[in-house]
Amino acid sequence: QVQLVESGGGLVQAGGSLRLSCAASGNIFSIIVMAWYRQAPGKQRELVARGPSTGGTNYADSVKGRFTISRDNAKNTVYLQMNSLKPEDTAVYYCYAGGVTYNTGGKYYTGDYWGQGTQVTVSS
Repeated sequence: QVQLVESGGGLVQAGGSLRLSCAASGNIFSIIVMAWYRQAPGKQRELVARGPSTGGTNYADSVKGRFTISRDNAKNTVYLQMNSLKPEDTAVYYCYAGGVTYNTGGKYYTGDYWGQGTQVTVSS
């Protein structure tokens, strides 16, 4: 099976930076898309950044110019560099991997997966 493990969350003052990492493990053949979502208390989960991939890179308007998503395909890892953090960025951040093709028992399967979430808290 496939697991996504996130790291890098924490507490930071407004204006500070954090870097999130998400590594996908398992006998993975390929991953079509990797992305970061977040969910603040009382709000719906929202897309923060997706890519880069053949479909391009997408950012939520609220993070454009401050956050950068990058991906290391050889390590099946996606990163989110978050700069100029604001209190409104406080949320649980989730890693997403879509179209993950993996091999188990000699057969190939494809599925979508979520990480367990990592808390980011920005103090004012």
